[in-house]
Amino acid sequence: MKPEYPLAHLFRALADPTRLRLINLMAGQEICVCYFVEVIDAPQPKISRHLAYLRKAGIVATRREGKWMHYRLIMPADSHAAAIVKTTLASLKQDKELQRDLQRLTRACCGPKSLVGLLGAPLPKNHLPNS
Repeated sequence: MKPEYPLAHLFRALADPTRLRLINLMAGQEICVCYFVEVIDAPQPKISRHLAYLRKAGIVATRREGKWMHYRLIMPADSHAAAIVKTTLASLKQDKELQRDLQRLTRACCGPKSLVGLLGAPLPKNHLPNS
């Protein structure tokens, strides 16, 4: 059996377009899963599978609050892995389609037909990515 290299798992986690979209949405904020479903327009089980993959890669943490599951980005303890995540986040900020995702997130949580009003979903919360 071949040894598993932690950076290999991280690179696999970052190699999927949906997971990059999720990471971009979590940059600097904790988000309820319902927003990912709304913004990415994908079924909740698919979003949950991608979030589980990111958790196993060590870059996403979860918190339950009542019926809501919250997700946030965390920096890996390994300095090389943390540098890769930081560089990835900086690159994602330059992508116009991913910036549209952030606009859709703003509408989903704060627009006239927001999930806050429709479902009682919690607003995304700002946080530092290494917490």
